[in-house]
Amino acid sequence: MEDDGDLQDVQDEDDDSEHEELDFEWDAQDDARDFDWVEEEEVVIDTDAPEPFALDTPAERSGHIAVVDRNCMYVWGGYKNAEEMGLFDLYLPKNEIWIYNMETGRWRMQLSEGDLPASMSGSCGVCVEGILYLFGGHHARGNTNLVYRLPLRMPVFSWERMKDLKGLAPTCKDKLGCWVYKNRLMYFGGYGYVAQAGHRGTFELDEHSLMVSRRGWNNHIHILNLETSTWSQPITKGNAPTPRAAHACATVGNRGYVFGGRYMDHRLNDLYYINLETWEWNEMSVPQHGPVGRSWHSFIPASPDHIFLFGGFTTNRETLSDAWLYCVTTNEWKPFQHNHTESPRLWHTACSGPDGEVFVFGGCANNLLSHQRAAHSNELLTFTVQPKSLLRSCMEVVLQHREQLESMWDCLPKHLLHSLKQRIGTTNTGGS
Repeated sequence: MEDDGDLQDVQDEDDDSEHEELDFEWDAQDDARDFDWVEEEEVVIDTDAPEPFALDTPAERSGHIAVVDRNCMYVWGGYKNAEEMGLFDLYLPKNEIWIYNMETGRWRMQLSEGDLPASMSGSCGVCVEGILYLFGGHHARGNTNLVYRLPLRMPVFSWERMKDLKGLAPTCKDKLGCWVYKNRLMYFGGYGYVAQAGHRGTFELDEHSLMVSRRGWNNHIHILNLETSTWSQPITKGNAPTPRAAHACATVGNRGYVFGGRYMDHRLNDLYYINLETWEWNEMSVPQHGPVGRSWHSFIPASPDHIFLFGGFTTNRETLSDAWLYCVTTNEWKPFQHNHTESPRLWHTACSGPDGEVFVFGGCANNLLSHQRAAHSNELLTFTVQPKSLLRSCMEVVLQHREQLESMWDCLPKHLLHSLKQRIGTTNTGGS
């Protein structure tokens, strides 16, 4: 029943901050208890049962993770609707890793083994030098603060739980954010259990959480040093953001940005960055006509100077489809025009590709917290945020005029010929 734990997450988030969104994956009982937002009180069941038939694209889902290594995007976890109305929501199988090749546009699934994490939603996943690190999340029995690693460049995918970590670990929580800098993982915020003594930062109790499982929002920063396998907390300067969950974090240079998220009954549109060397917080201005407050959105670097914002969920429970570009050097927000305005999303993932594209996968297209059936998605939305490289443009032209040019392909360098052949017939884009 670990998969059901995801539903519990959704419930918690709604009542808790961003928890409302994640709690959607809750256990129905937990949801009702943990927060006002009954929308997030769905029950999620943990199941490792395979799909009744093989799929060539991932199942629809929300609350999953996605990371990029080289030219591939790796998707794990999350939850979806049960096949029949009235049944609990289901966590996705914990042993499945879905891989999207951004060069060929094709999906494939690879099973994993080893010390598998529980089926969850609301976890935090990042990739460092070919290794996926998974922290936190919500499963059928509540929140966790365990850390797992999965090498992605090995022929066999084998999970390993990082058991001998030193220092004071973060509290059990989900719907948090992460910055990666100098071989360190820095986790910020989230919705989870009451902080124990010794934790730096602020914890705000969610008055709607259950008496037996008191949870709330925090603005703690916890650093995991991958070289020493040690947890620590920095002493920060400046005015820190309020506690929050279901926010989004982005790393640009030595700055860790955080935008939005849920705190109490409000979904925020504030923007902060912290200097990851001096640990000083700075609040940046958001113009009156900039992005509205939201949670369960994505906020991802699209270039060395731009961060791409898409979707999310407002205080009024509206699921968004707007996109924005934030320019780091000028501190300016600009609306980003795109072709997916009819595809609102919350609790999705976003990954930057090698050719100036952002790939948004999955998420929910309607109000996750309402009593109507959640519109979980398995679509892959592609946003061309930066100009395509000359090589990519030439490859597309060559493929468009394949009949006239294919006789000369053998004159190409082997790596280019291989890339062209991989792209032939790549119609499997998962709904993009």
